[in-house]
Amino acid sequence: MSYSTLALCFLAVAATAGAALPLLARTRGPSMAALVISAAGLVLLTAVFDSAMIAAELFHYAPTRLLGLHVGLAPIEDFAYPLAAVLLLPSIWVVLLGRRSRRSGRER
Repeated sequence: MSYSTLALCFLAVAATAGAALPLLARTRGPSMAALVISAAGLVLLTAVFDSAMIAAELFHYAPTRLLGLHVGLAPIEDFAYPLAAVLLLPSIWVVLLGRRSRRSGRER
């Protein structure tokens, strides 16, 4: 399996769950502006720190399993994971906050 196939599977699951969770919980999803700002920050941090870790030879990738596109030293496939986090984690947060506020509303 190539790194890009694994990354696409990971992104598909995160995007599906990130879109479905607020719908299932009947809450409003996270704001698009917050998602874009978070994604930009995480992509920048991934580019910087992955490049630094690869330069320090902490890990390496099999070149035959990469697409060949890099940002700095970081292969493009590495950026799927922070993007998946941006898609999934805010939805989980919104759902959990919705449950918490509904629960505290019932106690009153």
